[in-house]
Amino acid sequence: MRVFTTLDEVEAAAGEEIGTSDWLTIDQERVDKFAEATDDFQWIHIDVERAKDGPFGGTIAHGYLTLSLLPFLGSKIYDLQTPGAKLNYGLNKVRFPNPVKVGARIRATCTFTQVTDVPAGKQLTMSYVIEIEGESKPACIAEFLVLLLP
Repeated sequence: MRVFTTLDEVEAAAGEEIGTSDWLTIDQERVDKFAEATDDFQWIHIDVERAKDGPFGGTIAHGYLTLSLLPFLGSKIYDLQTPGAKLNYGLNKVRFPNPVKVGARIRATCTFTQVTDVPAGKQLTMSYVIEIEGESKPACIAEFLVLLLP
């Protein structure tokens, strides 16, 4: 776990791979709860019996569930203890090259790609790759933005 206590430390890390999280198992209960929270009840995610005959041989996680795990997975890689607020500013690019089958394990690797000055403070751009254990293609590639206020 990398800890950053100043904005200068964050800026100095631009261009560096910060680390990789531990593995996280994606189980059916998590997928079902996400479906309930988002009202996305497509059978490929929640109907275990029907999905056995589907294109993936079982249920898969929602792409947005995988994406929503970035803050959690990131918290296992780095800790921004900088003064001031840290605000989720959004995403520049997101792709889901490979579905996450229920029961699979995922982990994220984070790179601080860029730190730029903005009127409110600093904007940290991070590149995440979420891999699936045993798969050659990642589950998610995302460019994530955070505003770091002084």
